[in-house]
Amino acid sequence: MNRTERLYAIAEELRAAGRSGRTSAWLARRLEVSTRTVKRDIDALLQAGLPLWAQAGPGGGYVLDSAGMPPLSITAAEAAAIAVALAALPDLPFAVDGRSALSKVLAAMPAAERERAESIATRLWLRTPEEVPRPAVARVIDEALRRQRVLVIGFRDRDGGQTERAVEPVALAATGGHWHLLAWCRLREGPRWFRTDRITAAHLTNEPAPEHDPATLFGTPPPDAHPVRLR
Repeated sequence: MNRTERLYAIAEELRAAGRSGRTSAWLARRLEVSTRTVKRDIDALLQAGLPLWAQAGPGGGYVLDSAGMPPLSITAAEAAAIAVALAALPDLPFAVDGRSALSKVLAAMPAAERERAESIATRLWLRTPEEVPRPAVARVIDEALRRQRVLVIGFRDRDGGQTERAVEPVALAATGGHWHLLAWCRLREGPRWFRTDRITAAHLTNEPAPEHDPATLFGTPPPDAHPVRLR
């Protein structure tokens, strides 16, 4: 990472941290440089007019006044990283939304940076890993979870019995070689794991689903699955 990239990275880390800020030690660990280098970079950002201020006291650090910042920008490498993730796992939940987001990111980038992102992407050759298959009803299930709507499903149990039931979607989990819809089942009046390859039909209703906490209803995630975190 050259100095220009590092200055940009410091600004974005401080933007993401918000009012809590980041210490020079934290930034140094994150960027794999010395605290002295971070302090020199902070001085350079201040001289460039970035709205930074130091937060005193225990745990204090540098805070960025994001109200005085220009809109968030994305580097070529960051855009390429998003594209790699989408290409490697094209059938994950909300993958269509991910591709839409990437299109918006690329459209908002300066032309030169967009060309650089495309250049980086062409030099990344992937072997698509084996994926946990998702059924034809996956998009309807995704939409129910996104909009928090009650879902009416046709479900085939392990013995071949078929039922129709209204469920309140809570989470999706890929575990044990299958995708599962975790939901509150109104037919059984309790939380249930539904293997999505056994969901034969799915109908999205306009009824809002009650908010359920996954950990409260279903406990600890299985060892081969964990919640996705944005930070």
